[in-house]
Amino acid sequence: MKALIYIEPEVLQYRDVPDPTPASGEVLIKVDSVGICGSDMHAFLGHDERRPAPLILGHEVAGTVTGGPRDGERVAVNPLVTCSACPFCTAGQDNLCTKRQIISMPPREGGFAEYIVMQERNLVGVPDNVAFSIAALAEPIACGWHAVRKAKAALYKKNDCIRTLVIGGGAIGIGAALSCSAQGMKDVVITEPNALRRKYIENHCALRAIDSEALRSKELFDLVVDGVGYETTRELASKHALPGGVIAHIGLGSAIGGLDIRRMTLQEITFFGTYTYTTQDFRDTAQAIFDGRLGDLGWTEKRPLQDGQNAFSDIRAGAVASPKIILNP
Repeated sequence: MKALIYIEPEVLQYRDVPDPTPASGEVLIKVDSVGICGSDMHAFLGHDERRPAPLILGHEVAGTVTGGPRDGERVAVNPLVTCSACPFCTAGQDNLCTKRQIISMPPREGGFAEYIVMQERNLVGVPDNVAFSIAALAEPIACGWHAVRKAKAALYKKNDCIRTLVIGGGAIGIGAALSCSAQGMKDVVITEPNALRRKYIENHCALRAIDSEALRSKELFDLVVDGVGYETTRELASKHALPGGVIAHIGLGSAIGGLDIRRMTLQEITFFGTYTYTTQDFRDTAQAIFDGRLGDLGWTEKRPLQDGQNAFSDIRAGAVASPKIILNP
């Protein structure tokens, strides 16, 4: 099969690799759509030691089961593989599984390929009227869905009274903002530094997007979602969280700096980090997509898999208006 291989920092190669072989309990999936995630970009730039080259990246996948009893079934893929037996898994917190694995990280190759293998329990059926490019968004949006669900439990306001600031207009930020709306929050604003991206969000995502400089110095929010995760965005989150508010940190841009611990302590601001989502969160997100509760989700740009190198380079250069590029093998 053909696959897009991460070779070294800023270098991807489109070439032939052996077809994957399903193990017991797994199925073979012909990939139709796979999104480029921020974590893929971190690996591409050589910033993620968890993803050493050579490696097939990509974990936002939708496609068709090939062979076996489920042959021809259209599916979205939950890329997080868990043990189903540890205390976290049995408590419904399987995203914290002590043995968790995710495709695009050794030992599991990712979805920038014509085929992948995955455990059957990780598949969610996709209705015929939902495009694969939209079904592939279940993975990135589930990250925001999970974060919003956790944040609501820590806030003492009715959902429709919660003011939310989302930092970052990429797919994680957009997904978090749409999840806020789908879960009953009415006042949501996104900060995005790229003017091209802000205009696109306003025109295609039915969301309010502003530059962070447009925030009033003392403007405060009940919930701040940091979908970027750099020192400057954590500083922004610390500054604009309301006393008694919540900061949900999803981004993995850098590891240290930015938080105003003194203010957070004095103002009882809750901070939590969140990585991925539970199995139920993924299924709930997929169902919200299928039901249309997250909008039409037509804010992706589609490119062939063989154009992957150019797609990554364009994203890095800030030349992509849409929040998500979907690659099609």
